[in-house]
Amino acid sequence: MGKTRTPYPAEFRAQMVELVKAGRTPQELAREFEPTAQTITNWVAQAERDAGVRHDGLTTAERQELTRLRRENRQLKMERD
Repeated sequence: MGKTRTPYPAEFRAQMVELVKAGRTPQELAREFEPTAQTITNWVAQAERDAGVRHDGLTTAERQELTRLRRENRQLKMERD
């Protein structure tokens, strides 16, 4: 399965998160910028996980490690067979 490209740069996502923290709503930002309100809400939730504020999912670092380990596991299985 191929890796999908994120159309929004990390700096843009971080800026949207900061604007939400400053009091703007995701709906308001969605009207002004291109991402949907749900996408912005997801970015805020992920930023909170990465900061240790939320504990309901994987941090970005944990997701990257899981992806790396799955890839390594797949490669080892192919080499074994």
